[in-house]
Amino acid sequence: MAVKQIPHITFDTKIEDVYREKLITLLSDDLDFHGQSNGTKLHSLHSFPAKFPPQLPRKFINELSNIDDVVVDPMSGSGTTILEALLAHRHGLGFDIDPLAIKIGSAKISALDSERIRQTGNEILKHARGACLHSEDDLKQEINNKWDKKTKEFIDYWFAPQTQLELLALMKEIEKISDIDLRNFFELTFSSIIVTKSGGVSFAFDLAHTRPHRAKTVKTKSGVIILGKESGIGTARDLLLTKILRSAFDEFEKRLKANLNELIISTPKTIMTKVMFGDAESIPLANNTVDLIVTSPPYASNAIDYMRAHKFTLVWMGYSIDELSVRRSGYIGSEGIDKTIFEPLPAFTDALLSRLAEADEKKSRVVRRYYSEMTRVLSEIYRVLKPGKAAIVIVGSSIIRGIDTETQNCLTDIGENIGFEVPKIGVRNLDRNKRMLPAGYKVDLGSQIQNRMHQEFVIGFYKSKN
Repeated sequence: MAVKQIPHITFDTKIEDVYREKLITLLSDDLDFHGQSNGTKLHSLHSFPAKFPPQLPRKFINELSNIDDVVVDPMSGSGTTILEALLAHRHGLGFDIDPLAIKIGSAKISALDSERIRQTGNEILKHARGACLHSEDDLKQEINNKWDKKTKEFIDYWFAPQTQLELLALMKEIEKISDIDLRNFFELTFSSIIVTKSGGVSFAFDLAHTRPHRAKTVKTKSGVIILGKESGIGTARDLLLTKILRSAFDEFEKRLKANLNELIISTPKTIMTKVMFGDAESIPLANNTVDLIVTSPPYASNAIDYMRAHKFTLVWMGYSIDELSVRRSGYIGSEGIDKTIFEPLPAFTDALLSRLAEADEKKSRVVRRYYSEMTRVLSEIYRVLKPGKAAIVIVGSSIIRGIDTETQNCLTDIGENIGFEVPKIGVRNLDRNKRMLPAGYKVDLGSQIQNRMHQEFVIGFYKSKN
């Protein structure tokens, strides 16, 4: 009787098949996480638009990596992936080019002494209040000389004169702190009283959604109008556009108390986590060194303009409006195309862009820029990822001129062209209360914003050992 020949299967092949099957299973699971706890309150340390729920990176970190593995987010945003890596005892490295994002991510993973923070915070408030009380003329003089003309116009448009004095007094005290982690924590506390859904202590609304608009009427707590005027009609819309201006000192004190409850007290000495400046198109890591990547790139065509809100804080930290505009133009997904290097794109993606060009040539070139940038990002992800490991990339699509940009399919097309396998694309329905997106629950097919933001896709890019 002939003996049936069994194909030889190496141990590595078995391991690779198990990993791939686990990746498919995870991407097939419920990825909505609606109603589930975020775990640590550190995730709410500072507002950030469209951040993914911590349960998402947590799931893949726990299932696709081991203790002491290296987990990377090359577009780290609010630092969710890196914080979850730390909590799971993985080495976490985050990179971003947005100054405020780097500060947020760094603050979340810093081990700080709560009593030292409390004492330092009290000193900041004491001296800042004293400066406004006894050195108001000096502060006014510094405000007049501190910024260039365009930046000063921005500050005058969005902040009341008294608020400017209070914010400057706070920032001057924060700048005296020599400990980088401690100063960063207080800069984030400062920022979080400005970048909020209500616009905090500015004249703005919807700063947390990155779509700020100025209040029609602003009053002090005592009812004195300092911006606009009473309409006399008292409609619901008038009330929505009316803002009661709060003391920056009071808001800082309130936020400080809240943030004191959201600290990492200690971190494992053997675990390295860091969030730093770095361009995802040129990741500063060696080849084949990363065990897992979990990241969420920006939307195409500048759908969520992070800098539009972040500049409200960054101008107080020494950045000019012109400098921030230059930085914004370099963000992935931005609309400028003058200095863009367009990459050759695979057939499916190129054909989609050709269809879009027939409807809108300019928008087509903007989206082509995005896919060119993401080609370089995915190439870098492939380079630094170890063979037999995965990159989880969470993306949303857009409808432009009635054409779906099919971001998930185009990035899959690009990734496979680079050398990745994509065994599965997961789908998650957005919890709009959690994602802080600038659109309502009701789907309006006539709204470009609404068409972008009700569903996300979780792409599993797998780097084979073969």
